[in-house]
Amino acid sequence: MKFGVIIFPGSNCDQDLIHVLTQVSGQTVSKLWHKDTDLQGCTHIFVPGGFSYGDYLRSGALAKLSPIMESVTKHANAGGFVMGICNGFQILCESGLLPGALLRNEKQKFVCKNVFLKCENTNTVISKQLLDKPAYKIPIAHAEGRYFADKETLDELQKNNQIIFRYSDENGTVNDASNPNGSLDNIAGISNKGHHVFGMMPHPERAASDVLRNTDGLAFFTSILENQLV
Repeated sequence: MKFGVIIFPGSNCDQDLIHVLTQVSGQTVSKLWHKDTDLQGCTHIFVPGGFSYGDYLRSGALAKLSPIMESVTKHANAGGFVMGICNGFQILCESGLLPGALLRNEKQKFVCKNVFLKCENTNTVISKQLLDKPAYKIPIAHAEGRYFADKETLDELQKNNQIIFRYSDENGTVNDASNPNGSLDNIAGISNKGHHVFGMMPHPERAASDVLRNTDGLAFFTSILENQLV
């Protein structure tokens, strides 16, 4: 198991991820520059949050054209683990590795706050340890986080248990009041059909340390470390 974190011009959560993976989780991490194509033998690829290429055109639209994403796509198509967080989720949708799109927030404003996530599928490599709480408090920070897909895609996501996280209240109740951006069906995170490519808007890496006074996000990384893809 070897972790790689991709770094684009404008990435600003790459170091947060690297810190959690190395200093908190004790793992080896390679920094993967966007212009390279070599994944350096990494088995687990993270696409971090931030503002890749300044979010010109739309979030993730330019990053999907980076040379490194060709290698990430090959890795994913071969069954490899890929996880995109915030801007990383946007990039994976733009790249076609995940269905749907992330649109401007419903109120057209940047949102930065803690939210609660209900885990809807605890049988994936990123969620098998998310069993001890009805909801997990994880921060968000985005202007384009409103998940959208057509009805056929939403039906497929539901059918294949690809909806991994929904926005909820602290008791795990999913309702309109707990939806911070207008995402369809309160969707906060999904996977591909094979459950090895993941995308989520909230930032578990920003809630994985006692220093931050929130360790709810640590369970996401513990789950990855303790569970292999099947």
